[in-house]
Amino acid sequence: MTEECECMSRISVEGLTFCYDGSYETIFEDVSFAIDTDWKLGLIGRNGRGKTTFLKLLQGELEYRGRISASVEFDYFPYEVKNRQKNTIEIVEEIYPGYEFWELCREWSWLGGADDVWFRPFESLSNGEQTKMLLAVLFLKENNFLLIDEPTNHLDEETRAVVCAYLKRKRGFLAVSHDRAFLDGCIDHVLAINRSNIEVAAGNFSSWWENKRRRDAFELAENERLKKDIKRLSSAARQAEGWADKIESAKIGRDTSQKDGANRDYIGEKSRRMQQRRKNLERRREQELAKKQSLLQNIESEQELRMECAVHHKQTLLTVRDLTLSYGSRTLCADVSFEVHPGDCIVLAGQNGSGKSSLLRAVLAAAQGNVSAGLTAEGILETACGLKISYVPQDAHGLSGSLRDYIREAEADETLFMQFLRKLDFPRSHFEKRMEEFSEGQRKKVLLARSLCERAHLYIWDEPLNFIDIFSRMQLEEALVKYRPAMLLVEHDAAFTGRVGTQIVHF
Repeated sequence: MTEECECMSRISVEGLTFCYDGSYETIFEDVSFAIDTDWKLGLIGRNGRGKTTFLKLLQGELEYRGRISASVEFDYFPYEVKNRQKNTIEIVEEIYPGYEFWELCREWSWLGGADDVWFRPFESLSNGEQTKMLLAVLFLKENNFLLIDEPTNHLDEETRAVVCAYLKRKRGFLAVSHDRAFLDGCIDHVLAINRSNIEVAAGNFSSWWENKRRRDAFELAENERLKKDIKRLSSAARQAEGWADKIESAKIGRDTSQKDGANRDYIGEKSRRMQQRRKNLERRREQELAKKQSLLQNIESEQELRMECAVHHKQTLLTVRDLTLSYGSRTLCADVSFEVHPGDCIVLAGQNGSGKSSLLRAVLAAAQGNVSAGLTAEGILETACGLKISYVPQDAHGLSGSLRDYIREAEADETLFMQFLRKLDFPRSHFEKRMEEFSEGQRKKVLLARSLCERAHLYIWDEPLNFIDIFSRMQLEEALVKYRPAMLLVEHDAAFTGRVGTQIVHF
């Protein structure tokens, strides 16, 4: 749906209930809401909460109970490109045979694309170019509602800004993203999958988050007040019950101190009033309990992640001076210089393909006394003797098999490992699943939990936040700010690097 389209319709979800076959976990239960098809929606929620499942439900790929009605067709991003050796223009024709080339060129120019891409193999385009091309083609389809699944993964900060500006001028999409700055720049509504419901709110991520924080703070304070009231009412009800029992026994003659029959009517009325007072106190207590049970259902875990970093006897852990890295005849980066000391978080910033990940691999190889295969290094790259490094790679696809077997192979403390996962909202029921069944974000959390368990001198994290939900990002952010481990970091989430980084090295 392009910005010129003035029509508006609604997508309505009524009584949606869904769980996967063979699973005891209900992903959605009796969920109802409606959204307008001209909104710029951001879909947010914890990893494993059902965001990708919801996109599949909208597309009719899964069976469910309830009703989903829409007057638009849905298109999914990223579109699956089966033959990436074909020229880009051929891929465009496969996705949308009815496209107009001049319209495609217009969209491509808005995305700042180069003019030489059309007759290049699609696989030769960078990640950013591929992302922008697929978005340009899919937005050509008028009256279609676009489901955009994590477009920022593996995109550098500059490309994220371009895609964000592009989406800002569009409407009629639902974007799944965990990048706070990206969402703030391009959405006007939030669709949040909470613990107990799905919430629709006007505004961007920051306005939704501020309202959530205020609501959570109110509910926490209200919960404490109700706990005190319930305790007081319970005590008063017990006291009233004791008085009522004593008066009742006097009425029926069990209390020998009351033998005057003339007082029986008075005692009876007093007993009735005391019993009524007890019932009123019990009723108020039940009402307060009901209020209390309705609170805190959507409070997200903000448990602190603790880190124990190893202390090295050297103050300079890593020295990079006038370093140039090359693959064959291709120079990746040149004249790079920086040092890493305890407490430093060095952020490597630059476009994709500029050599950031190659530098990380070169540091890992140097610490192990090896040479990175195919990589030529000129200049100085020195690591402190006996430097212990904890490494989180970009890719978590290699994880397979039992989680407990993986923990044993990593020689990690199983209890501590599981604690980190639970604090990152990893479902306890998933501990017995095979890691192939985990979501992308859950697999990445396994890698991060392993790193957090390791007592290292230097932590090297290569795009650690890909697929990681916003709330977990904030937890990791707080841990790095509090414990200040020595770190070499490649990450394109501007909000995250702005808080944890102590120095930015531009490539």
